[in-house]
Amino acid sequence: MIPIPISSAIAGGLLWSKTPHKRGYELRGNGGIVGSLQRKSCWSSEFRAESNAGTWKFRRTGWFRTGTEITDQKSGARIAVFKPNWTGGGILAFSDGMRFRLTYKGFWHPVWSVLADTGQSILSIRPRNEAVELTGDVRLPEERLSLVAIFTWHIIRQIAEDAGASAAMAVVVTP
Repeated sequence: MIPIPISSAIAGGLLWSKTPHKRGYELRGNGGIVGSLQRKSCWSSEFRAESNAGTWKFRRTGWFRTGTEITDQKSGARIAVFKPNWTGGGILAFSDGMRFRLTYKGFWHPVWSVLADTGQSILSIRPRNEAVELTGDVRLPEERLSLVAIFTWHIIRQIAEDAGASAAMAVVVTP
């Protein structure tokens, strides 16, 4: 179980760090673990996310496995679906109707942002230094804020892995 809520770590800042030997990441703040993301196995595209607000499963879906489904780990109920767009980012739609837009700007030092339907910023992540900044413009329940922060990191890591796999294929195919 993750010991501290994400709301208690806002003032001290949040950082993602790689977990040794587990193919996963931990979101840390104020000296404690706020959330975690771990791949089910080396060969699986399924991830387990955890915070003190809940435990979820992220699984790729769709024709080319570009979308992602979020389910509750205990009940198996679908909580949300992510639909990427061609320009990067996408829409995270929850089953209760709440929607978020994931966007990024920059190439060498990208910044990912999560925006509410109203356009207000919820959080931003800088993948280079693994920093998460919660803006506080929009108030969300603890569970939703934790899930959105962990899921956004998941999408960032998936895009990085996909880019690495594409680059490796280009090297193998090039005569």
